[in-house]
Amino acid sequence: MTEKSYGGDNGVKNQGKIVKTKLDSKTKIKKAKEERPASKEVKGELNLELESYIKAGEIAKKTTEFAKKLIKPGMSLLEIAKKIEEEIVKLGGEIGFPVNLSIDDVAAHYHPTIEETRKAEGLLKVDIGVSVNGYIADTAFSLDLTEDKKYKELIEASENALSSALELLEKDPTLHEIGQAIQKEIEKKGFSPIVNLSGHELGQYKVHAGITIPNCGNNNQNKIEPGAYAIEPFATTGEGKVYDGVSSNIFSITDYKTPRGQTARKILEYVWNKYKTLPFSLREIQEKFGALARLGIKELEQSGIVHNFPQLVERARKPVSQAEHSFIKTPDGKIIVTTR
Repeated sequence: MTEKSYGGDNGVKNQGKIVKTKLDSKTKIKKAKEERPASKEVKGELNLELESYIKAGEIAKKTTEFAKKLIKPGMSLLEIAKKIEEEIVKLGGEIGFPVNLSIDDVAAHYHPTIEETRKAEGLLKVDIGVSVNGYIADTAFSLDLTEDKKYKELIEASENALSSALELLEKDPTLHEIGQAIQKEIEKKGFSPIVNLSGHELGQYKVHAGITIPNCGNNNQNKIEPGAYAIEPFATTGEGKVYDGVSSNIFSITDYKTPRGQTARKILEYVWNKYKTLPFSLREIQEKFGALARLGIKELEQSGIVHNFPQLVERARKPVSQAEHSFIKTPDGKIIVTTR
């Protein structure tokens, strides 16, 4: 899931305190490398983390295959979202974030509510997140649902850019070189990368946990250190920038404090117990809490307890394609956990 809006540190405010998650991927992998031999505690944590990322990736791959067979033009977005998330749970995973179903000029961050009537059409981006023990596999693909397949080249541009970036990892590239490779592949087909969207580091219970991975050259000479990451190129026929649109119907807890309303308190408790700081959907809250869901979410938002993520819309309102894989950078190489 794209970096523009899903950011933040590794903790969440709780009654004036910061509740931290466990060590992030980068810290644990580096610590394991530095300790000769590594302690049993570090080995155990590292093994759990790698196993969790790999399992999440396997579930994400299977869910992607399921989604590609499932989705047809004219199918309800609500039905698509529910069936994809049900498949993740069926396969033994948890929802890493609400599945994004973004159409045409909406680059990312849309999830249907229970009132949704829109159907799958045009250029549909499907962004899937799977969580295992809080560790996330993040992957995305684009579908051309038009009769004449007019978005074929645009989809290939983002896919080629992703492949080029992943291949480049073997050479221990700088962030600039990764972004440059993405930009080159997209421009080769006559399109533009979305320059204010980027890939990102992954952390436990955090879709965005640290550095960003650019989709264009940016002269950043830093290199990717051991840890978990997602690369996600976006290609467009438009200006190559997005702006914040209306609500995506996706939220996350940013400040855990007790709200005044009873429904809001129940929603907060439910979300924290299930997702911690991971994003959640208004749709799920509607299904769980009924007609009072919107009022409860509104109170949480107005109290600064949850953040409402906006849809990310291409500035010229032109179509956008997306491709994404997650990988683990180890001291000795890389593991692409979501490769299909």
